[in-house]
Amino acid sequence: MIRTNVDRLVMTSVVGVVTPPMRRGAFRIDWEGVPFALPGTGGITYNVKVGDPAFGWAGDHIEPCVSTAAVVDNRTDVKNQAYNVLACVGNYARVISGDAKGAVGVVTGLHGGIEHVLIDFADEDLEKMAVDDKILIKAYGLGLKLIDYPGVTVVNLDPGLLEKMNIQEKDGKLVVPVAKKVPAKLMGSGIGAANTASGDYDITTSDQEEIKELGLDQLKLGDIVALEDADNRFGRSYRRGAVSIGVIVHSDCFVAGHGPGVATLLTSIDGSIEVVEDSGANIGKMLGIGRYRK
Repeated sequence: MIRTNVDRLVMTSVVGVVTPPMRRGAFRIDWEGVPFALPGTGGITYNVKVGDPAFGWAGDHIEPCVSTAAVVDNRTDVKNQAYNVLACVGNYARVISGDAKGAVGVVTGLHGGIEHVLIDFADEDLEKMAVDDKILIKAYGLGLKLIDYPGVTVVNLDPGLLEKMNIQEKDGKLVVPVAKKVPAKLMGSGIGAANTASGDYDITTSDQEEIKELGLDQLKLGDIVALEDADNRFGRSYRRGAVSIGVIVHSDCFVAGHGPGVATLLTSIDGSIEVVEDSGANIGKMLGIGRYRK
């Protein structure tokens, strides 16, 4: 078992609300200069969940299941910053108002820019939920460290999910199963951000031929991926030989520089992380949520 400082982590409550869909205008412009009007971020998405394809939807930046924020009208509010930084993928969530009060869910991702925390719930709970319902998250994971791997930085990761990622220890390194490897040259919107403890950054998909050649068109929401030559310790930047491990949090997009979003979980620049491809490396399967609910 990987040794951690889990006994020293602080568990605290953060509360968000189900956000309404928001947009600045009817149309956006795709990477070929063509206007489009499609569903986007926010609200309750009934038919897109973790485990579903990240590509092929008649939508842009689609967030699976339930989108939440601490403050809806001012996304740069300090409450939103705390909500997005403290919540970690794999955290327990519970509805505390409305007809679905008491329903239990799981945090599946963080979406930057819009500052959403994404949460998976069962279908029967979604039918009772509404915009503005309050959801409490037991935020747990910020400050997580791997005692024997000081070269690995951990962010946005619930320690319970870490235990289910089937990470192996070999020759002083961590071997992490990932669904796909993503070359650094494909990373776009969000690169250059000063931190990785909130939000995500996108795999650019305007070169559809290369996306298909690499098999990235087969990615699913919730897939664990390896970002090659990506240093995500103190921000999002290129560094040869670095490796970052992340999770696909939202769908493909049609805007230049955008695509499926990746929230960082682990990163290293010293060779402490190796990866092995495993098509089943998906948080839905690990946690029994999304399309993997029984």
